[in-house]
Amino acid sequence: MNKATHSLRSLLLDFIHRCNDVKIFKQIHGHLLTSNLASDHFIITKVANFFGKHFSEFDYACSFLKHYDWSLSSFPCNLLIAGYGSGETPWAAILVYRSILRNGFMPDVYTVPAVLKSCAKFSGIGEVKQYHSVAVKTGLWCDMYVQNSLVHVYSVCGDCIGASKVFDEMLVRDVVSWTGLISGYVKADLLSEAITLFSRMDVEPNVATYVSLLVTCGKLLNIKLGKAIHGLISKRPCGMELAIGNAVMDMYMKCESLSDAKQIFDELHEKDFISWTTMIGGLVQCERAKEALDLFFEMHNSGFEPDKIILTCALSACASLGLLDYGIWVHEYIDRNHIKWDVHLGTTLIDMYAKCGCIEKAQKIFNVMPFRNVRTWNTFLGGLAINGYGQEALKQFEVMIESGTRPNEVTFLAVLTACCHSGLVDEGRSYFHRMINKSYNLSPELEHYGCMVDLLCRAGLVGEALELIKTMPMVPDEHIVAALLRACNTYGNVGFSQELLKSLHDFEHQNSGVYVLLSNLYATHERWGEVRKLRRLMKEKGVSKAPGSSLIRIDGKNHEFLVGDRSHPQNEDIHVLLNILTNQYISISPSPQSLHQGIEQQMPRVCTCLQN
Repeated sequence: MNKATHSLRSLLLDFIHRCNDVKIFKQIHGHLLTSNLASDHFIITKVANFFGKHFSEFDYACSFLKHYDWSLSSFPCNLLIAGYGSGETPWAAILVYRSILRNGFMPDVYTVPAVLKSCAKFSGIGEVKQYHSVAVKTGLWCDMYVQNSLVHVYSVCGDCIGASKVFDEMLVRDVVSWTGLISGYVKADLLSEAITLFSRMDVEPNVATYVSLLVTCGKLLNIKLGKAIHGLISKRPCGMELAIGNAVMDMYMKCESLSDAKQIFDELHEKDFISWTTMIGGLVQCERAKEALDLFFEMHNSGFEPDKIILTCALSACASLGLLDYGIWVHEYIDRNHIKWDVHLGTTLIDMYAKCGCIEKAQKIFNVMPFRNVRTWNTFLGGLAINGYGQEALKQFEVMIESGTRPNEVTFLAVLTACCHSGLVDEGRSYFHRMINKSYNLSPELEHYGCMVDLLCRAGLVGEALELIKTMPMVPDEHIVAALLRACNTYGNVGFSQELLKSLHDFEHQNSGVYVLLSNLYATHERWGEVRKLRRLMKEKGVSKAPGSSLIRIDGKNHEFLVGDRSHPQNEDIHVLLNILTNQYISISPSPQSLHQGIEQQMPRVCTCLQN
């Protein structure tokens, strides 16, 4: 190659490297043809890399590479297949492979794994078996890289039997082999098999192995095994990588060991989105919404911009605490940063507004959502129910049916809740029977029976409620017992309450409300001996009434006040201000509107006390 041709080739290689447009590439292609460089190995490699990023030009790519002498190198073909396999059209990698195969190409140990990777992207188990046969027939099967790729792709496609067969036939196995099969078992929920395989492992586990095992412990809620694996990780000379730290934290969260999870979180030298999401999401799931919201604002203040998953967790926390102002702040943050809504984020916004009492805003979001799934409908119907819009909830249920969305058990729970909150007895009976008939054939759960019992008891139909309880396939919980007791308090059925007293000795739940209701019932009828027995029973079972509490959030900090608690540093100042409000109310007997205005005037002083 003379100096001029060499310079032209270098120039064209640079043009191809920087090219991002097919039209411009076609002009470069013309220069390649006129300069006889279209078959140059370095040129072909750059061209393969270019086409690997332009998935729509499959035919053009095959045409360009048609006359390449594949005996020179398989690298351009493998590069092109890998490019298509990792893109949005992984099936195109199969077509490229077949097209080039017809032009004399012979696959090597790098080709088959690249093709298998593309099969994994669209779970093409039929294609996997086909290329498995190709690997056996061409003798490529003996290579460990090919064998590991087969174990991995069978596992990804959910064929653990195929993966196990390949694994068992391997003469030599490395950590990738073991981890590929373990992760396949975990994905298929064959968790005991995953643990058994790990116990047989005769090589040092890697990061992926430990992550798979920690996921297994989290799914099994096996904190004992999780701690044992955590101990093994702690002995590693390289310490705890971020991926393993996140997995350990997630395992502890799933096992509801919050103190251990928090300790891991605090010990991480660096944190990524997964770290924050795991901790915040875990706190929300463990009903520690206040702590989750504190951590959310800590994350935001540390420079991390929250993504949709973390924002969804924050909205759930706001919904649990009823913190409308902070929920609105999150909503405005989403709009201000042009974060694209998905059905999950939109549904969580509906839930937040509904639980904070802003059903109009919840309905506005519901109306503008381009796509709704059954969870969206359930959230909206439940929001209408808890805010007293029973008739509207029933109307929207029929709209849901007309839209083609099939209701599930949660849907009917929302509908029954709507009937209960609005006193719609006949409608409640109708929807309960509609749920269990042939149209939907759903099995009522404890919550459904609880709604019906509460509805009937509120209407004074205690006898019908008792008959319904007798048909239940499960033991009634404290909510059902409490509903019956409230009815007894209203209708004076003390004899029935005596039966409940006997059953409380075997009652597993530690809900103090049931005992308090029964005690109040006996006290109302001056049966003081029964009151003493019940109080003694509560003491024996270690049941105590949870104190009432109030929560206020100022400048990102939560202040919680329990009944009788005087531990707050500004306790005296707060009580002085509350006494001023009380005296104003007593002296002038204001209307609700003027009282509200008075509270608003004094509130800055209360906030100042808390800030100081």
